[in-house]
Amino acid sequence: MNVAKMQITSHSVCWQLSDIFSDTLKKHFFCTLTLLFFIFSPTLEAQGTNTMFPQKSPKASVSQVVGVCTVTIEYHRPGIRNRPIWGELVPFGEVWRTGANEATTISFSHAVKVAGNPVPAGKYALFTIPSRDRWTIILNKRHHQIGTFEYNPTEDLLRFDVRPVATSFSEYLTFEIYPASDASAYVDLDWEKLRIYFLVEVDLDKAVEARMKEIMANAKPSDWLPRCEAAQYLLDSEKDLPQAMKLIEESIKIKQTPQNLFVKAQILRWAGSGADGYKTLELAIELANKQKTSPAIAVPMEQLRSQWQGESQRR
Repeated sequence: MNVAKMQITSHSVCWQLSDIFSDTLKKHFFCTLTLLFFIFSPTLEAQGTNTMFPQKSPKASVSQVVGVCTVTIEYHRPGIRNRPIWGELVPFGEVWRTGANEATTISFSHAVKVAGNPVPAGKYALFTIPSRDRWTIILNKRHHQIGTFEYNPTEDLLRFDVRPVATSFSEYLTFEIYPASDASAYVDLDWEKLRIYFLVEVDLDKAVEARMKEIMANAKPSDWLPRCEAAQYLLDSEKDLPQAMKLIEESIKIKQTPQNLFVKAQILRWAGSGADGYKTLELAIELANKQKTSPAIAVPMEQLRSQWQGESQRR
């Protein structure tokens, strides 16, 4: 069968067939092919298969560590392009993909609380139902969805309401994650002149305790560093200094280093043993010089010694 060259452009689909096809067959074939093209091309675009050319709603992501949990949002960013948005392009009272193309997703590497509600670690579709004065936020357990075509409310993990607030103009839909504390962050959505937001919280003490148990369980008897780092965390957070001292003594018993002596010196000072802390700091500096330790380790020790000397002279 002799089929002539096929040409496809952005404005037409043209087939050149040999004369063995009748005019009627040509018409039926062309109509069927055109119908299939227009049926499947939106689906292909929505699935993100068109990666060869720029998309009107480009893909984006934002990620933030909150305590020990990594929070990640993946979405597509529609632009306003001189269109009315709220109540028009995005209808009120209907489930929205909260972006364009695939449904927006939010993932948590650890268990969290979202707007005060417990949410297990995992990845979720982030749907919304906008209205003038109140939005419903939806976390749906089926995270991979094209728009809202397959949305099923029975698969919702969580629903809660937020109030939209006015903000500065944003041409493209934008998600941001802003730390609110060591263990919490706000998730913001801005588009046009509107913002919605909600709080994500991590039970930091519980997460750290579990992580510490895991590290200690997996640490080899010759591993001084995990015990030193665990003690450093307890020192920095000013929590359970007796446990911090226990861990740092274990680390030093395995191997005495400038690092674990430095941590011990600070624990002693926090515990009220300033003289012993200063002696231990001197020992850490002496060992660092002997081992020609990196300036990244040695310089903070020298700076802390100068600080402590200054404080002592002012008394």
